[in-house]
Amino acid sequence: MEEKEFTLIAFSENSIGLLNRLTIIFTRRHLNIESLTVSESAIQGIYKFTVVVKASKTLIEKVVKQIEKVVDVLKAFYLCEDEIIYQEIALYKVPTEAVTRSNEIEALVRKHNARILEITPDYTAIEKTGHKDETQHLFDDMKKFKVMQFTRSGRVAITKARRERLSEYLHKLDTEKLTVERS
Repeated sequence: MEEKEFTLIAFSENSIGLLNRLTIIFTRRHLNIESLTVSESAIQGIYKFTVVVKASKTLIEKVVKQIEKVVDVLKAFYLCEDEIIYQEIALYKVPTEAVTRSNEIEALVRKHNARILEITPDYTAIEKTGHKDETQHLFDDMKKFKVMQFTRSGRVAITKARRERLSEYLHKLDTEKLTVERS
């Protein structure tokens, strides 16, 4: 089966050891996590795990079902690239001498819609947000300036759907609960 990039989103309460239990699910299926980000969600007390993996649709469906069996997970979903809006952030540290020697780095910063965060006598810190290929392209363009440090965050994503899928799921549970109570 053809592998494709999926963004898996899982919602949970803040629970010690949950990240370990989730990553074990990927490890058992020999799936490499391309990117992982954990943050608070729009719902107070609920955390959002955003995981990027390359897998077949059949395998990602099995992974989602397995993740939902974990006690602390409220709900998990997988999404294709066309169903989400996403970004990553990259930071680059270059010698300030390279910045002052010519206008090339400044031109690259403008060309790639990046920004300079800090300039010290020893280094200049640059920030770029975008998709992985965009941040990588800037890194490749700056290699000749002897990049001292480079780091890229994991993906942060929101769905294109009107409501977050967790909100839809919770609304459905509330509706079912009201129906049962009325019966």
